Amino acid sequence: MSDALRKLLDTSSRGPAITPHVGLLTLHFQVYGCEDLKAKRKAFSPMRAIWGKEVDLAVAETADLEALDCATWTIAALGSSSRLIQERLDQVEKAIATKIDAPVLDIQREIL
Repeated sequence: MSDALRKLLDTSSRGPAITPHVGLLTLHFQVYGCEDLKAKRKAFSPMRAIWGKEVDLAVAETADLEALDCATWTIAALGSSSRLIQERLDQVEKAIATKIDAPVLDIQREIL
């Protein structure tokens, strides 16, 4: 092991441990009028384009990948407290309701 790596490891063990909090917001959408997967992905392109570029969020289609009549997307939020994550997920949920033209059938939240 190099001296630089040894010093880095010794330095990092001295500071306080930071435990990030993670929140998951899973939305199940009903999709109408999509004749193929390309049209479905185009309808949900704002999910990645808007919220996928936020530094505290990760966005992915997590289920129903091949289905044309529904879509399931999960947004993961990282923050310093559960309260901040809840507020952030509330904000994202409201924004999704205005930007995505598909009714939401089910919403699940989980704070890890």
